[in-house]
Amino acid sequence: MVFLKKKRKIPVRASDIMVREIVYVRPEDPVSVAAKKMVEERIGSVLVLDSEGRLRGIVTERDLVYVVSESWDPNKHKVWEVMTEDPIIVKPDDDLVTVIKKMSDIGVRHLPVVDESGKPIGIISYRDVLDFMMSVFAIALGLREEL
Repeated sequence: MVFLKKKRKIPVRASDIMVREIVYVRPEDPVSVAAKKMVEERIGSVLVLDSEGRLRGIVTERDLVYVVSESWDPNKHKVWEVMTEDPIIVKPDDDLVTVIKKMSDIGVRHLPVVDESGKPIGIISYRDVLDFMMSVFAIALGLREEL
């Protein structure tokens, strides 16, 4: 008689791997403010929030490449001119497979995590997903000291 092991799901949610510290700019800020925050925080994107804390967009490294390619003055042009409006989002309870699939399907590396009211509570980058997966592999291979 053959006994089959029951496969178990490990419920990893967006809220488990998201970065909770929100780095943001306002739509009317100069693009240079977004770039400086990204350099200072060593991150690849900043969220764009309105005065009430609602998500209005996201500025990524790709957007800054566009600014440079067009020879725009980042001190004169505003964030609203280069941001991606109404970015694709995930909810805190979305599972990791859903997060990865969204990133892959739409070709983005950063997804804001928003609560029921639509306010951002975190962000997930491709690097966050990769770091999590590397930690799981390290545990599975018995390399706990590598964590």
